[in-house]
Amino acid sequence: MPYSIQLIRKNEQTTNKWSGGFTTQLAIYPENADYLERNFKWRISSAIVELEESIFTPLPGINRLIMVIDGELTLEHEGHHHVHLKPYEQDRFNGGWTTRSFGKVRDFNLMLSEGCNGYLEAITVEKGGYHETVNLNNPDKLQIAEAFYCINGQVHITIDDQEAIDVEEGDLILLSREHLETSSPIKLFNRAEAEANVIRASVIF
Repeated sequence: MPYSIQLIRKNEQTTNKWSGGFTTQLAIYPENADYLERNFKWRISSAIVELEESIFTPLPGINRLIMVIDGELTLEHEGHHHVHLKPYEQDRFNGGWTTRSFGKVRDFNLMLSEGCNGYLEAITVEKGGYHETVNLNNPDKLQIAEAFYCINGQVHITIDDQEAIDVEEGDLILLSREHLETSSPIKLFNRAEAEANVIRASVIF
């Protein structure tokens, strides 16, 4: 198998309280890394912000991507840009900046240490429909991790038309490939009677 697959169910994830709400760590690399020690290459999480106004924890040396799931969020990066985000809109910024946020939201976060690059994509699968995508190409033979986080609904995911996994709200699939140039087709099928929403996070490191 040219890749490894990890299914992280919602009830297996760790949620912690912080001054502004709750945060749930969905995945971290290396697996034994500790967010508090800042010794990770990348980290994926989801947060619920309960304060109308807050200041982000400074994270020097970390690039951040944030996508709103529910609510609306305004980010003001002191000395840099500011942005207003609606559901499934995103912002990329330096974690070392002074960032003030306005709005009570649920969001999705990707943190990247130096030497890593990453992307977020919001995917909507209509009821009874499917969405087809592929892994990122890997011409430089780097290591790639891709995560599919189910926001709502029930999604049947196939990889290479072989591996098949069913995910529900809050579940995450982590797909890892190393030193490979080829890509693999990934299909997301929605078998429910309502649309399903998935966030795809891709990391190259």
